[in-house]
Amino acid sequence: MKTMHYQLIIKLSLLTLGVAGASFLLTGHSEAEQVSTTITRPALTVRTTVMREEKWARILVANGSIVPWQEAIISAQVQGLRISEVKASIGDHVKQGDVLLTLDNFIRTGNETDAPQARIVAPDSGIISAVDANVGSLPQSGSELFRLIRKGRLEWRPELTAEELMLIRKGMTAEIELGEGRFVKGVVRAISPSVDMKTRYGYALVALPDSEGIVAGAFVRGTFDISSGKRILQTLPQSAVMQRGSLMYVLVVGADNHVHERTVTIGQRHGDRIQIRQGLKAGETVVESGGSFLTEGDVVQIVKG
Repeated sequence: MKTMHYQLIIKLSLLTLGVAGASFLLTGHSEAEQVSTTITRPALTVRTTVMREEKWARILVANGSIVPWQEAIISAQVQGLRISEVKASIGDHVKQGDVLLTLDNFIRTGNETDAPQARIVAPDSGIISAVDANVGSLPQSGSELFRLIRKGRLEWRPELTAEELMLIRKGMTAEIELGEGRFVKGVVRAISPSVDMKTRYGYALVALPDSEGIVAGAFVRGTFDISSGKRILQTLPQSAVMQRGSLMYVLVVGADNHVHERTVTIGQRHGDRIQIRQGLKAGETVVESGGSFLTEGDVVQIVKG
């Protein structure tokens, strides 16, 4: 009886160990499959690209205001004459000699009347940019009545550092962006020989041959072509380059389809392309778009075509 009892206990123990072992094997196998599945599952389907050689001009970008080429201040030269009629208004185009306003043709000294008719005329052709004259008022001698943009000519006055000023030359072309897809070209006519000691900025004056529809005082962006000719640059789509803090980086796709962050140094931009100066070799594959959803080491599936 004891022998049979011992044999029964041994069989039950072996059976228990067998079940536990099978459970362990099944569980371990399942976990291994799950880990394997997690590792090999692509994180995101992406389109890739490589650097492309392009011929670009060297561009300097600047910002500045649109200002009058010359602005004449028109004032009264006599005192005690009342304004009888104002003939010009802000925005009017006038020619040299056009009457801007007339004054009463008398000066009162007690009960006497003695003075020729007086009028104020435009000293040059241009556009009236400001008016401070009202019928019935008595302007003081030398007080401003009108401002005139001579010839209607406007200029762009970009603010530039000392280093940038040294790259600018008289006669150099510039392209100014006015908004709504409108661009106008100008020519550098003057360059400041010094910079402000407080702001450390100087300026250039860019003559605008076509000022039609441009508003003085507008703050706009423009570019200078500072290259003597076009040069070959390595470029990527701007969507492939991302920024974290002050660093710019791309996601390089390895042979195993894992992505790796790579810091790059960028240069100028042109359209939807951006220059890559350092950090990437020709032929290396990078994620073209969607990189913000990826992290270091993620696996991607590449879309063909």
